[in-house]
Amino acid sequence: MTTASDSREAADLRPQAPARGKIIVLSGPSGAGKDAVLAPLFGAGTCPPRLRRCITATTRVPRAGEIEGVDYFFLAEGEFRSRIAEGFFLEHACYAGRFYGTPRWWVEKERDGGNDVLLKIDVQGALQVRQAAPDAVLVFIAPPSLAELERRLCGRDPGADPADLARRLAIARDELALAPRYDYQVVNDTIERAVEDVRAIVLAERCRTRR
Repeated sequence: MTTASDSREAADLRPQAPARGKIIVLSGPSGAGKDAVLAPLFGAGTCPPRLRRCITATTRVPRAGEIEGVDYFFLAEGEFRSRIAEGFFLEHACYAGRFYGTPRWWVEKERDGGNDVLLKIDVQGALQVRQAAPDAVLVFIAPPSLAELERRLCGRDPGADPADLARRLAIARDELALAPRYDYQVVNDTIERAVEDVRAIVLAERCRTRR
């Protein structure tokens, strides 16, 4: 027989408001298949509820069909630089003369609303986030082997200069060496398995009581 006291104790275990969301960082070497994993992860019927893909800021010119505040936040370079000085970004980097960064306010707004925020950034950016937000969950996407990574990079750009390919593989080796600093490593041998692994990590982190 359930007593009134039992009912009160059971009710006390039920969350009265959404828990603060988590930051989940996905990174790994070029060619590991990060985008290939994210596309089905955020697909209909697959995406965990309350998971948001982070909208980043960039100084590059919008491409056809891209929408401000949906695909990116587009900033002039001068404004981007001033935002760096203000501590506006959780992390930022420069690629091919263009700046990219994660707006701190957007991440915090989503977390305060009970949503988990997934950032797809490079390895150095991931370590920046860990410094700025020690509770961030870092997930490393790895290829099955360096030989497979080289095959993927060659398949992506068959006409690549051998010296450029060697440079990218050297960078990949350095990034793979940093994998032990992550909380999880997902080997992307098949897309389906990697997607399920990342999805399981997101759901498991919501059940964690402490780190």
